[in-house]
Amino acid sequence: MGDRTKRLAMVASKGTLDMAYPPLILATTAASMGWETGIFFTFYGLDILHKKRVKHLQVSPIGNPAMPPPLAALPGLKVPNFLGALPGMTAMATMMMHGWMAKAKMPTVTDMLDLCVEADVKLFACATTMGVMGIKQEDLIAAAQCAGATTFLDFAGDANVSLFI
Repeated sequence: MGDRTKRLAMVASKGTLDMAYPPLILATTAASMGWETGIFFTFYGLDILHKKRVKHLQVSPIGNPAMPPPLAALPGLKVPNFLGALPGMTAMATMMMHGWMAKAKMPTVTDMLDLCVEADVKLFACATTMGVMGIKQEDLIAAAQCAGATTFLDFAGDANVSLFI
């Protein structure tokens, strides 16, 4: 490897609140370690770069067996999946996650994106997905770079670490 700067390449394919944090945390951490870092946002992951949608990311309790117990005093009591289909459960799960993140003094997703921009993390917006979903460059944050798969693969081809999130 020699003296070459380490590189992290990630694909962010999900646009939920709980799936927005991992690539942003890893990206800012890698950048703070001096790594060159890029994230390719594709399909619903593009919502993380979308100026309006990023403010409304949610957590889905359906099919999420990691949902915590509704009562901290009963850690063995998990939320049954069928309850996730009840009206208001997505809003409740989203509110819970916002609360946890605030209690842990974690930045918001928007603040994490700002940190990525400050750290020169490359934010690749999948051109194909933008076309399929009718998303325009002006719908995305200014730092988002519309890029095709070849651009990202050129970047990822020299990566030391590649992750699909």
